[in-house]
Formats: sequence, C-alpha cells, structure tokens
Amino acid sequence: MTETHHPITGPTAWRGEDLAGRDDWITPLPAGAADEIHAALQGVAGMAWREIRRDDFPLPDFSETLADLAHELEHGRGFVRLRGLPVERYDEESLRKLLWGLGTHLGTARYQNAEGELIGEVRDELRAFGAVKEIHQSGVDGQPVSSRHKTRTNGPLRFHTDRCDVIALLCARAAKSGGASRLVSAVAIHNEILKRRPDLLKLLYKDYHRSRISEEKGSEGRAYALPVFAVQDGHFTTQYSRTFVEVAQGISGVPPLTAAQDEALDLLQSVADELCLEAVFEPGDLQLINNHVIYHARGAFEDDETSDGRLLMRLWLSMPNSRPLPAGHEILWGATEPGALRGGIAQPG
Repeated sequence: MTETHHPITGPTAWRGEDLAGRDDWITPLPAGAADEIHAALQGVAGMAWREIRRDDFPLPDFSETLADLAHELEHGRGFVRLRGLPVERYDEESLRKLLWGLGTHLGTARYQNAEGELIGEVRDELRAFGAVKEIHQSGVDGQPVSSRHKTRTNGPLRFHTDRCDVIALLCARAAKSGGASRLVSAVAIHNEILKRRPDLLKLLYKDYHRSRISEEKGSEGRAYALPVFAVQDGHFTTQYSRTFVEVAQGISGVPPLTAAQDEALDLLQSVADELCLEAVFEPGDLQLINNHVIYHARGAFEDDETSDGRLLMRLWLSMPNSRPLPAGHEILWGATEPGALRGGIAQPG
C-alpha cells in the first residue's frame, strides 16, 4: 500500500456545491429502454428473480447505456443516477426482477448479511412492522447496533461505505418528505483535509480498528484493522463507517483511539457535511455508488400514513471493471485483484 500526500485530481474530486442546481449528473432513461425492460420482464415471468441470468434478461440497446454508467462509476464522478424507470407499472416482485435483471448487466450480486439477503428492502420497518426485523439483535453490551437496525428506520444515517464495489438503490416509492440522499466524494474530503490538517491526513492512512458488529455469524467480539484511506497502483480507495470504529472500542484487546485519531474522524465528518450533494429520490430513480470513492448518508424522512411508505430496493455488486486494492484488504474484501469477485458478507457453512 502507498500513500499520497498531494491533491488527487480528476472527475472524482467533485464538490457538492459545484453540482447543486445542475442536472447533468442525472441520466434520463433512454428512449426505448422502458420497452426493452418490459419485454425482458415478460420473458422471465415464470422465473424466480434469483434464477435470472444476464442471457435471460436481454437489453439489446439499453445494455450499452448500462456499460457507460459502469465506466462512469469507475473512471468518472463515482456515482450516477438513472432517472425514469417505470416503477409505477409493476408490483414489488416484478421490481425485484427489474433490479436484479439490470444488475446482471452491471456486475455480480453479493450477499448483504449472513442470512443470504441479496436484495434488501430499505423502508421504515418500525412503521411497517412495529419493529425492525433484526437478524443479529445484540451488539456490544446487548445493544442493537447492526447496520440493518440503523438503516431500516426513518432516522438519519451518517456517511459510510458498504462492503461492495457498487451499491445500487432503486426508488420504488418516495417518502412524503425528507429522506434526501447525501453523497460526497471521499477524494474531495481527502484533498480538503490535506489542505487544512496534513498531520491528521497521515493518521487516516493508518489502521483504525473496526467491529463487524454481528453482521456475520460467529463474528461477535471480532475486530479487524484497516486504514480509512489507501492507494494501490495509483488507485485511491476508502473504507469508512464511524459506527464500526466506535463499537470496536468495546471489544477486548482493541487499543483505545487516541485523541488525534478521534480528531481526524471529527474533521472527516465535518468536511463531508460541507462538501456533500443532497438530492431527494424520485420514484423510478436508480442510484449507483462506487464505494471506493463515495460516501453516502441519508436525512431523516416522514412517510404518508395513508400510503405504503418509502421503499428503496438495494443491491450490492462486485464489478468486473473494479480497481486493485492494497494487500491486507482481503480481511474485508476477500480478494484485492482488479475485477475480482469480491465483497459482501460471507455465508455460514
């Protein structure tokens, strides 16, 4: 692994203020794409969504657009938003097939938890079901600290990355109010910290211990160490969730954070708030995020009590055009070679 203590240039180093009020980062659904998707869905009408493969879901012209989006994710801004998918035409099961089918043209789906979840449904489960459907309820001191518990309510989420090359979020239904997606370039954060506090930037290139907080069976009490920022063969990467770092502090054998390490994370959060782009989802939006260069967060939201409420469908993808990762990142990713099948949550047994 190498470090860089010079500004990182290129399209990934965007700032939210430069994109706010513009729409050139939104890709409208091309003409004819809705018909191709509908025909593909008719072709898999008798199949379960998990059984669908790329050849089962042909998109003769639209697949070229998806290839362009995959290129933008890795070599451009690191995020895209496709707008105009005809979600109103389909029930939830058909939307799972739609998202899964699009995913087969982008990469390979990865598991999102130890229970084999491949498509997550991000909604306010407290409202819908009366409780968050925890998979592993207890974290340190028995508290429900899993990422699932935090994600599947209507509260805000802090900036973080997920354990996959790309996360895909399909908006099936929007909230009555709030719930804005917050995106920020980790590259821009890196550059700003370099400008303000190069001493703290050096710490972010050093290991921080993180907990798996019960996302994997048998992982209770386990921690691992990775830097927040890293560079391999000229490719920047980041892995960040302050919650995971905080929970690790309660695990025996994990060294306490120094005041300077805490200060570095405080500055990272502050700069992220300054530089982020906020954008509310519209039904039919598909947002794709490269976790190696983009942090995502969410504002609190409110549902309409007379409707079914906000629903995002989430897919984690390993990408064939992904970047190399430094040695040592196998502990989280499983593989570090460019284009390798990697990421996701290991399955028991």
